[in-house]
Amino acid sequence: MADHLLVIDEGTTSTRAMLFTADGTCVASQAAELTQGYPRPGWVEHDAAEIWRESARCAAAMTERAGGPDRIAAIGLTNQRETVVFWDRQTGEPLGPAIVWQDRRTADITRKLREDGHEQAVQRRTGLLLDPYFSGSKIGWAMREWPELTAAGDRLAVGTVDSWLAWKLTGAHVTDATNASRTALMALDGGWDDGLAELFGAPRRALPEIVDCAGAIGETTLFGGRIPVTGMAGDQQAAAIGQACLNHGDTKATFGTGAFILTHTGETAPTSDHRLLGTVAWQLGGIRAYALEGSVFVAGSLVKWLRDTLGLIGDAGETAALAASVADNGGVYLVPALSGLGAPWWEPEARGALTGLSFATTRAHVVRAGLEAMAYQAHDLKEAFAADGADWSRLRIDGGMVANDWMAQDLADMLGLTVERPRFAETTALGAAMLAGVGAGLFRDLAEASAMRGEVEPFAPTLDDAARTQRLAGWKKAVERVVSS
Repeated sequence: MADHLLVIDEGTTSTRAMLFTADGTCVASQAAELTQGYPRPGWVEHDAAEIWRESARCAAAMTERAGGPDRIAAIGLTNQRETVVFWDRQTGEPLGPAIVWQDRRTADITRKLREDGHEQAVQRRTGLLLDPYFSGSKIGWAMREWPELTAAGDRLAVGTVDSWLAWKLTGAHVTDATNASRTALMALDGGWDDGLAELFGAPRRALPEIVDCAGAIGETTLFGGRIPVTGMAGDQQAAAIGQACLNHGDTKATFGTGAFILTHTGETAPTSDHRLLGTVAWQLGGIRAYALEGSVFVAGSLVKWLRDTLGLIGDAGETAALAASVADNGGVYLVPALSGLGAPWWEPEARGALTGLSFATTRAHVVRAGLEAMAYQAHDLKEAFAADGADWSRLRIDGGMVANDWMAQDLADMLGLTVERPRFAETTALGAAMLAGVGAGLFRDLAEASAMRGEVEPFAPTLDDAARTQRLAGWKKAVERVVSS
């Protein structure tokens, strides 16, 4: 009996496969780390062959764990969104490294487009701003710089990681509407836009077909039998679905490698006057739901940097105790612009700063400042969302960082609202499982599938207004120094 849902959750630093039952129970998972390459300052690359090899290995292990392919009703895919892969349709092999969403190599290109007056039109058509973060400029850069891509001719396929995985699994060159909406090549309320493809230099013929997030996407026979692929969404949209953000105003924040906050806005494509992004929340039956998004480039990667580069901690689990070991931040602020500043600043060339140091500063103060930066960045975004008429009444949080109770409470304190953390924190994979379940007919709709979410744990604010205001004032000064430098 096919009573399991298999999810491939391909992230920035690792990929994993997870096995769910229809009630939302994760019965098994297997993960593998991914190698990140940094060939030049600001450049970030992945080996697309490694992404596929490790994803397939983890999925095969979970298929065996389920008792074979006959026990799996469907596969769901979710992925790091703006990362771009280039491959040969005939050989199925990559034609170059995958350019990762964090990569800033096209900063000069997007700045020139902005200076030439293109940003307003791009935002109106796509909901996005001109920034190296999005896929379009990466694709155009590669087409100009890597001759092997143009030499491939009609054999060239270009797509985000969902497309790459779907191709390797099923042979179909497809992308779902959530991932397509992050390329800056798709009209937010339509399909691929020829004018945008020309603006960025992206080959229209090499792009995938845009499909629903749930339905008959394809079928794979790679794991010993036939398994349909019936769910697909970018990681942040999948997390919002996994958090049951299905109604207007529902908001989630994922604190993973970066931090991404989405507020559901209904079936009308949103516009922002405060440098937030309009994005597709999901597409089902050809009908799109939308969200406003604020994107922070550095979150969990800051803790990794504190551990691996600075050696201030031995393990991420130490951070909560260190933060609690000092009464306050000692006047220390850490602005984590290690790969530029995202929303609402959008300063791709900004660099990080550690301010307020004195002889009294300890590593605990620095680590605490790093955790506090998560709440400060979220507060900046809350103000932007409110100014766009989409203020939050509560915040649903997930991602690897939110296992830290100290940070979850600090978010509630600095935002001045209740923060909800699900007992099962892997909501990105859960959302992909929900989509796969809808696509396979196990659920009538996402509302029925949302029963998979399970219980949540609330964190209520306890900080007084004066203390909150004082801390935010220090953060504002620190950010202003970074933005103006």
